[in-house]
Parts: sequence; structure tokens; C-alpha cells
Amino acid sequence: NINDAASIKTAAASVAKNLLTYYTGTQPGQTPGILPGPPPAGDYYWWEAGAMWNTLIDYWRATGDATYNDLVAQGILFQIGPGDNFMPPNQTASLGNDDQGIWGMAALAAAETGLSNPSDDPRSQWLVLARNVFDDLAARWDDSDSADQCGGGLRWQIAAANQGYDYKNSMSTGTLFNLAVRLARLTGNATYYGEWAERTWGWMETVGFLDKETGAIYDGAHVQNNCSDVNRARFSYVLGTFVQGAANMYNATDAGAAWRDRLSTLVNGTDVFTGDDCVPVESACEAEGTCTTDMRAFKGILLRGLAVSAAQAPFTAGRLGCVLEGAATAVAASCDDAGDEGARCGFVWTEGRDDGARGAGEQMNALAALAA
Repeated sequence: NINDAASIKTAAASVAKNLLTYYTGTQPGQTPGILPGPPPAGDYYWWEAGAMWNTLIDYWRATGDATYNDLVAQGILFQIGPGDNFMPPNQTASLGNDDQGIWGMAALAAAETGLSNPSDDPRSQWLVLARNVFDDLAARWDDSDSADQCGGGLRWQIAAANQGYDYKNSMSTGTLFNLAVRLARLTGNATYYGEWAERTWGWMETVGFLDKETGAIYDGAHVQNNCSDVNRARFSYVLGTFVQGAANMYNATDAGAAWRDRLSTLVNGTDVFTGDDCVPVESACEAEGTCTTDMRAFKGILLRGLAVSAAQAPFTAGRLGCVLEGAATAVAASCDDAGDEGARCGFVWTEGRDDGARGAGEQMNALAALAA
């Protein structure tokens, strides 16, 4: 019953319990903090575990159930790396800016919600970790006039040898934007971080990744073409990341009118990710059945952003409330009960039934819907 808080809390607890069945980091010989992978060793790339810990922080915030807090802290800390910036040596060869940014957002969520800092060591405080990631991403920004830099933005990959280094993408830039806005609020340094928020947003519009008329956010483009070959694929987690940031910016700044307009435009962009009865869909791949394991975790990140917007910018609550309610209602129909292992949830929510798909991403989406 989505209108009963106790019922939602019980359902969320069951979904969270099953989500942790995919996590093997506490087992002998396994690496703490990550999901099994990357392919072909397992199904999951490194970023998805960062998103999982963030989802469990959201679950604690929404329900007050601290069952997994120690596990969350242990998992995040094991992946910070020697630079305290989420660049662990066993991941750096394939690390993307968006991957690092997603882990940084998880650390920032821990700071915002008051998750106990792990020790007296100032280097491992949640806020410090999030700042370190922001500093790394900001240092990789290049707004030179060179024709192969696109006037700014972040490349997808960090290492020059990696496929994708020549591609600037919206999610990498989105994590920088998201961190900038939230750090401005949490630290009180609105001037420095606020300038970065304005810079990233302005670049997204200028380069054509963000359509300021429709709210569409496109995936990215190649530097060798000066970002003129925009890939118009749209993914829900990118929009959710920008919505979360824009809602915080609207709530925290005197420039409310400008950010109200920007946020309103993004909210318009949610239409492509909703089906009948306001139920979320991953429109780039869901109908065709081509969603990868990564893509199966995107809707939860969208829902996080929409929930933040409804709370931080109440003028969006009417429209987004339909999506949040539609998601929770659909999840109730898409999950079964696996008994001691908790409720297992499907991926496609528009059919009013459990489609039988199973994975950590599906569980994260469902948990996000119930925690929103």
C-alpha cells in the first residue's frame, strides 16, 4: 500500500535485503566495496557499487533503518584508494570520470545525511572524500580554445589510452555539476562551487548537450569533431543527476528565478522517461529489450533526482509526484517475495507484473522508488 508509510517501509526493507544478496564483498577472498565483476569475471562494473551504497544511504534516510550503515561505510572506504579520491589501483586502468564522480556523490550523500564518519583521520571524512573527487574532476576540465577540446567539459575516460578518452559525455560533466552544487550548500562556499555549477551548466547548453528549450540531455560527442557530432541518446540517470543539482541550486541561491526556469526545463525532459500512468521507463533500450546491465540501474538514479526536486523545489512536486507515485505503484506489482532472501524485483514496470528480470540494478531501482 503506497499510501501507508509502514507498508512502504516493510516493502523497502525486503527489497534492500535482497539487494545485498548480490554483494559478496564480506565473503572470504572477495574484495569489499564492489559488486562481482567487471565482465567477464562478473556482471557489474565498478561504478554500480558506488550507486548501490548511495541507494542504501537514501534508504536509511527515508526509513530510519540503520541496519546496513556499517556495511555501507566499510564498502565505500575500501574503495577510496591511496589518494583518498576513489581511484583505487585495481580500477584506475579503466576508470571513467563519471565512475569516479558517482562514488564521490555517494560520499557526499553520506556527509549530507550524517552517516557517522569512519574515524578521527581527517583524510577519510565523507566531506573530504567528496571534495577530493570534485577537485580531481575540476582539474581535468579544459576550456582552452583548442579545436579538440570543445571549449570545456569532461572526457568520458581518464586514461588517454582508453577507448572513450576522445569522447566528452554529459554524465561526467553532470557529476561535476552535481558535486559543485551540493558542496556549495554543505560547505557554505557558494562563490567557488557556485561558479563551477554555472560553468558546467553553461557549457552543456553551449555545446548542445543540453537543450534549453526541451530539457533533453544528450549523451556526448567526440573531441576530434569539436563536439559537433552529438550523440542524441538519452539516459535517465543523466537527467536525474542534473535535476538533483538544479533543484539544490534553486533552493539555495538568490538567483531563484533563473534556476527555477532551468529546473522547469529539466522537469519537462522527464516526459521521455515515463510511460502510461507516469511509470518510469529507460526509453533508450527498454522497449527493444537491449538494456545492458549498466542501463538496468539508471532508473533509480533518475528517481533520486526527482525526489530531491520535489522536496527542494515544491513547485515541481505536482508533476514529479505523479512519476514518484507511479514508480512506487509499479514496483509493488513487479516484485515477488523470495522469503528469507527478501523481495526480488523486475526491470520493466509498465506491464503491471514481474517480468522476471533479476539483478542488483533492478533492486536498486525498486529500492529508490520506495525510498523516494
